[in-house]
Amino acid sequence: MLEFLQSHWEAILLWVSAASLLALVGTLITLPWAVTLLPADYFNRPRRQAWHRITPYPLLNLVLIVLKNCLGLALALLGVVLLFTPGQGLLTLLAGVALMNFPGKYRLERHIAQRTGVLKGINWLRERRGYPPMEAPRR
Repeated sequence: MLEFLQSHWEAILLWVSAASLLALVGTLITLPWAVTLLPADYFNRPRRQAWHRITPYPLLNLVLIVLKNCLGLALALLGVVLLFTPGQGLLTLLAGVALMNFPGKYRLERHIAQRTGVLKGINWLRERRGYPPMEAPRR
């Protein structure tokens, strides 16, 4: 494995750079859209609305839930990659986590949003698109 990496390091570096650039462009396009879908009081709501009852058709609801979670997972993974490459890693990670369903999600979202600069970045994106700022998570 080490021999392969040493003999092909230039090609590997080129592919990693291209993937990083693609992730950056994808984030610049999708992140503002995803952040503006969240309501301004998202981090302070006492209860979440049941997203799985959006249509009266159970099979369609299941398909929508799976698609939403797949998109969330893709954004979360992209956010992790962007933590180490150029791009808005924490914001992308937050948007991905916001789309997924899993136990402990609310506490994790609030923890990420309380990080220095994350809420400021979210509100900057929302302001540029004409949406009201997000409320800071209450402690």
